[in-house]
Amino acid sequence: MRNKIIFAVSILGILAGLVGAYIFGIERPVQSPYDSAIYTNGMIESAQQAGENINIFPEVSGPISQLLVHEGQSVSAGTALLKIDDSQQQASTEQLRLQAEAARVQLQELKAEPRAETLAVARSQVEQAQANLQAAQDQYDKRLAAYTLDSRSISKDVVDTARDAVNQASASLGVARKQYDLTRAGAWSYDIANQEKQYEALKQAYQAANTLLAKYSIKAPVNGVVMAVNAATGSYVSSLGAYNSYTQGADPLIVMGTPQDYLAVRCYIDEILVSRLPAPASIRAQMSIRGTDIKVPLVSPKIELSNQRAEKVDLRVLPVIFRFRKQDLTMVYPGQQVDVFIGRK
Repeated sequence: MRNKIIFAVSILGILAGLVGAYIFGIERPVQSPYDSAIYTNGMIESAQQAGENINIFPEVSGPISQLLVHEGQSVSAGTALLKIDDSQQQASTEQLRLQAEAARVQLQELKAEPRAETLAVARSQVEQAQANLQAAQDQYDKRLAAYTLDSRSISKDVVDTARDAVNQASASLGVARKQYDLTRAGAWSYDIANQEKQYEALKQAYQAANTLLAKYSIKAPVNGVVMAVNAATGSYVSSLGAYNSYTQGADPLIVMGTPQDYLAVRCYIDEILVSRLPAPASIRAQMSIRGTDIKVPLVSPKIELSNQRAEKVDLRVLPVIFRFRKQDLTMVYPGQQVDVFIGRK
């Protein structure tokens, strides 16, 4: 008898559980506030003049070295959001800076020629050549005079050698004078122009490297709110974004929205229901959040006629965007799904 009672109680417990699961599993329909309305799901996002939320992707790749903001933080345009390791780029940029500086100094050196000390050396070489010529001329005159008085006192070969020495000294003086004139003239204009081009090329290479270095610091493009940070310090990121190990795809590094005084609701109306959609001036709509008593009137509908939504099936939709003032709605967040009813005024 005892076993029968236990068996009967077990059967009743199982039946009660099944009935409770059925009752609580029934999806209660959302009540429409209008007599005739179009029902659709909406996605809350930041209010933008055009487009959607601001998806920020880095232009360079590397591990994140510093994360400077958190989700929900308000930032102004130009605020640094995070930094990517730039040690290698810093070294390359510094190398190009030094090369450009060296080219600039060399250009200044060419423009400053002739150097006073170099010109003094050239002048001294001219004076030395003049002295050598005078000494050779004196030696030649003496030997020629001796040979003229008595041809037996000195050989003709010695006189000829002395004359050749005079000619050589004269030629050396000419070379010294030309070298002096060349030194005094300074750098050749073509050498200066060539160095100017080299300096300009290296300077632009440095500027390009410096610009690339700045891209390792990701900054806010506009005033707004950080809605999502999809990477952590140490994570490797690239121009594709940050790798998501759950979806095995790439996400934007940071998602930003405009200052959240106003939020937007993006709805997609099936093409079958588009004919029932009132004119924009006659549209009224209401947003509600399941599980709460929050009901928010929506205003300023904007219809995007040129949008396509990626679906797994061939479903054509018309995006409609509404705005509402956030005010004291603490349970409303960008990315949240809501119910939207669209009626006619």
